[in-house]
Amino acid sequence: MSRIASSAGLLVVTAMSVTFAPGQPASAANFQVIHDFTGGADGAAPGYTLLRDGKKAFIGTANQGGAGYGTVFRIKRKSGNWTVKPLYKFAATDGQPGWGVIAGKNGSLFVNASYASVQGGPCGSALELDPPTAPASRAKLVSTLLHTYTKSEDGCPSGNLLRGSGGKLFGVTQNGGAYGWGSVFELKLSRSGWKQTILHSFQGQADGGAPYSELIGDGAGNLYGTASSSEINAGTVFEVSPSQNGWAFKVLYTFTGGNDGGQPVAALTFDSGGNLYGATTSSGAKGGGTIFQMTPSGDIWNFQVLHSLSGTDGPVASLAIDKAGALYGTNFMDGANGYGSVFSLSPVSGKWRYKDLHDFTGGADGGYPGGGVVFDSNGNLFGTTVLGGANGVGVVYEVTP
Repeated sequence: MSRIASSAGLLVVTAMSVTFAPGQPASAANFQVIHDFTGGADGAAPGYTLLRDGKKAFIGTANQGGAGYGTVFRIKRKSGNWTVKPLYKFAATDGQPGWGVIAGKNGSLFVNASYASVQGGPCGSALELDPPTAPASRAKLVSTLLHTYTKSEDGCPSGNLLRGSGGKLFGVTQNGGAYGWGSVFELKLSRSGWKQTILHSFQGQADGGAPYSELIGDGAGNLYGTASSSEINAGTVFEVSPSQNGWAFKVLYTFTGGNDGGQPVAALTFDSGGNLYGATTSSGAKGGGTIFQMTPSGDIWNFQVLHSLSGTDGPVASLAIDKAGALYGTNFMDGANGYGSVFSLSPVSGKWRYKDLHDFTGGADGGYPGGGVVFDSNGNLFGTTVLGGANGVGVVYEVTP
């Protein structure tokens, strides 16, 4: 199974039906499953990055289960036990959540959901999920439709939304739009409702195309992201900046598909010094993608490969970084058993040391970690897998480095 395929500017990432291997996880005292999904009210196939919600809780999405179209769930530790509470069940009119959630104000959440597009028509929705206003209401979260994505106009949603200043939302689409290669957009609330503005339409040329993961922003209001591929290169890192004439698009790095890697699907991560970190899913010196760093120097960003990964499919989700500057991430399909892995990359004496933290088996420990990892207040890592576990439909796991 390959979860990643690029064709005509469309990057397809889907949770496919797979047969998983029975058995127990490889011996690793620092790894434990904290929830086995059932495919019922809690959901199924939750392979996306979690959102930390306080010291001992996380919020995530599952692509299936619930009412049949996926769920938003909250997993919380209390008295030493982890419990899962469904917060929202997606309906057919919502679409299915293909990514995680981001936090808004006063307990609200924002999420992208996608559904099949017919002849360039509607292919997804941007939703706001709010706590019910009536105290006696049994509803867990109430949805409001912010925008319907249309493939022939803006393209189909991809990755999480990003909250900017003034309540604005920013995001990307991986296909469609003016040239069929996706777009960068802004959603802004006006008196007449939420209005979308296209900031950049990818042409699939020097600018790249088919952006898959969410944008990140800096304190100056600039947006940064990755475009996975194009007709003439193996992807780009880009910046979109506010200017007097609207928004300016700039390519910061172009991948060759050689030792630098290719097809950067994962989102970027900033460290405290303003350096960018990211990953590619393919190529590199060992064929399994690369982990890279980009350091600003005036108007130029210097690119450096920190580590080359072995295998065929590298990280598809952003890296997490701790206070010491160590990076943590997941490989979707590689690892000792071919079901993915959790890894760290630490700076030691001027070099970067790679450590395999866990290799998934596809059995009781889960398989195919489609999302990245997130820290709790004690520095432990939490993530999800698409399949495996006691019921074969995914798990939430914890890793203590």
